[in-house]
This record gives sequence, structure tokens and C-alpha cells, in this order.
Amino acid sequence: MEFDTISVVGLGYIGLPTAAVIASRRKKVIGVDVNEQAVNTINKGEIHIVEPELDMIVHAAVKQDYLKATTTPEPADAFLIAVPTPFKTNPEHSSHEPDLTYIRAASQSIAPVLKKGDLVILESTSPVGATESMAGWLAEARPDLTFPQTHGEDSDIRVAHCPERVLPGHVIRELVENDRVIGGMTAKCSLAATDLYKIFVEGECITTTARTAEMAKLTENSFRDVNIAFANELSIICDKLDINVWELIRLANRHPRVNILQPGPGVGGHCIAVDPWFIVSETPDEARLIRTAREVNDGKPQWVVDKVSEAVGKFLSANSDKTAKEVSIACFGLAFKPDIDDLRESPALAITQKIAASNPGQTLIVEPNIDALPADKLNGCRLVTTAYAIESADVIVLLVDHKQFKNIEPQSLDEGYLIDSRGIWSV
Repeated sequence: MEFDTISVVGLGYIGLPTAAVIASRRKKVIGVDVNEQAVNTINKGEIHIVEPELDMIVHAAVKQDYLKATTTPEPADAFLIAVPTPFKTNPEHSSHEPDLTYIRAASQSIAPVLKKGDLVILESTSPVGATESMAGWLAEARPDLTFPQTHGEDSDIRVAHCPERVLPGHVIRELVENDRVIGGMTAKCSLAATDLYKIFVEGECITTTARTAEMAKLTENSFRDVNIAFANELSIICDKLDINVWELIRLANRHPRVNILQPGPGVGGHCIAVDPWFIVSETPDEARLIRTAREVNDGKPQWVVDKVSEAVGKFLSANSDKTAKEVSIACFGLAFKPDIDDLRESPALAITQKIAASNPGQTLIVEPNIDALPADKLNGCRLVTTAYAIESADVIVLLVDHKQFKNIEPQSLDEGYLIDSRGIWSV
């Protein structure tokens, strides 16, 4: 199948790199986003997110007229939807239900410009059945066209699911090198989607059903979540037993068939902290281990906050001339993982917010990947340099192991008032 024009709906951490990489293959790409500021930034050949190499590719693609951004969808031969899929919480029932609002809105926005022969691919990580729901919304909006759920291989529109599988900080390389799981609603849908991805993917394109493709991504992230939960639970156990968890894991991993991950302050990002709930929501009675792992990881931030409170109490006991209002706490890192600016579902951000809310003294923040603190989330806090934080803070909390922090000499820190949730200063 030939594609002269490709539209990417959602120009965030996945959509923009995908649009840029396709445009770099000399294909006309129309990027669509509701954020007018992001659209204007992209059309100037600049980027609104941090991702290595992305700025150069976007600049070149825009300058050569292969990439443009808009707030209103335009006709194209293929549409890739890469919008957020958060979950809705229901505290009363302790449930986390998938929120497909953005997918539905994206479907309704492209429906008016669809034409016979077009391909629509859902890239957003989604609960099982979301691709079929998207096809249903498109069919409702365009009764003049036929879709796979009613006309099978003879449908006017091809529909498929192909989840992104990239690591922030390495997105450009992994978009090209990683294998892709492509799930079409029919065999012809899978074939059309494969033709599209072969424009820029050097990895293997493996076809399956839409439901299996959806479940594959959820399975990958749930597997990682369960393994992280083991490490996080182990760190809590070791703290209670007065054992250095970092040394313990290093020793245990010398076994040829053991590979324990490193514990941290929780799990963040738009995938691992969210996707397992999509499985739990569909099969609550069966997904017992997956649910428990999610609860362990969701509970780790509060454990870190409690350790900070203990350190503050210890400091005040040792410094009876000071009051709680005079205690300064420095939080190192806000992003959900090292060396990026992405704060989505970040346990570090959540922990810092709780510390700032309960700390009557000054809360300092060191985050080298952002220029300003997120609005309305950290009122009263100060974004400072590493040197200032070390010099000024009474209690230091390491939340993200950014490369800049790894260069800090542990000897320069007061171990008695240090909470190192990543182990880079405690090993």
C-alpha cells in the first residue's frame, strides 16, 4: 500500500518523534494536536519536549516541508493516533478504570476527513478491545464508509493497533530499531499497517490480532511492574532488618539465574504505572499478582515520605535549638526516570509534593532537566542548583538517579540525614 501523506494525531513524547522519523524518510506528514502552543513551536522547527536528537530531525523536516503541525486534521492516506490513555480512579471501589476519552476525541476529529482506502492505526497503549471501540466510533461518525467490524476484508477503512515500545531518552533509535507488534482487525488491515511501518522500521514487523497486540503491550509493562515490585518490597524488608539492600541485591545477582532489579521510590511514567491497571480492570478476580505488584509500587512513595519524616525528627532531636520551620529539605529529581524531563506519573514529583505540603520549612528542588517548576504543583518550593542544595539543606532526599547526581561525592553528604531511594550514594 502506498502512503503519500501520513497524519499523526497527538504530538507528545511518542507522536512527535514518530512524525519526525517518518518525515525524515521524505514522506509528507501532518501532525495534529490540540495544544496550539506546541503546534506553533513545531512549525517554527523547534520542539516542546526533551528527547535526544529530536530537535535536529524536526528542524530539518519542517525546513524541507515534509512536516507541518495543525490543530485541525486534514485528509491523509493513513492516521496514527498517539494520544494519552490515563485511568480513572474510583476510591470507593479501589478501582482504576481506563479512560478512553482522548482516543474517542481523536477518532471523532479525523472522521470527517476519512476517505475510502485510508488506514487508521491506534498506537496509544490501550485496554483490550480499545481498537474495536475506536473503529465503532469512526463508523458512527461516518455511516457512508464501511469498517472491518461489519465488512471484514472488504471494508473501506483499514484499522489496526500497533503499540509503541520505546524508552524515553532513546526514542529516535528505538523507533527505528525495535520490532513492532502489529494487530489488524483483519489480515488486510495488518498488511496495510505493516507497509506503513516498513517506511521507517528496521526491526521485524510481526502481525497478530488487534486484541493480542493490545495485550502484548500490557503484558510487557506488567511483567516489568511485577519485577520492580519485588525489588521495592525487598528494600522495605531490608530496611526493617537493618540490611543494605543494594549490597544484598548485588550479591544475590551473582547467582547465574537471578537478576533482581534495583529498587526505587515507586514507579512512574505513562506506561508501567498505568498499563497493569488495564488488565486488572478487565479481569479483577484473575489478575491477583498484577494487582498486588501495582499496590506495592503505588505504596512505595509514602514509605519514602515516612523515611523523610523520620530524618527530620532525628535532625531536630540532634539540634534542639532549631524548630521544624527552620529545617530545609532538598529533593533531588522530579522526573519519572533518569535524564529526561518527563514528569508524568512521577513518584518523585508525588513525593516532593507531599514533603512540601508537610514541611513548614524550606523545600528545595534540584532537577537539571527542567527550567521551571510545574505550575500549581509545588507552590513555595525553590528550584536550585546541586551545589546550593548540598550547602543549604539539612535533609537530602535522592529520588531520581540523574547522571549529574552520580558525580556527587557521597562524602560531601551527611549520611545521618540522607534518604537515598536509588542507592547511588549508599552502595
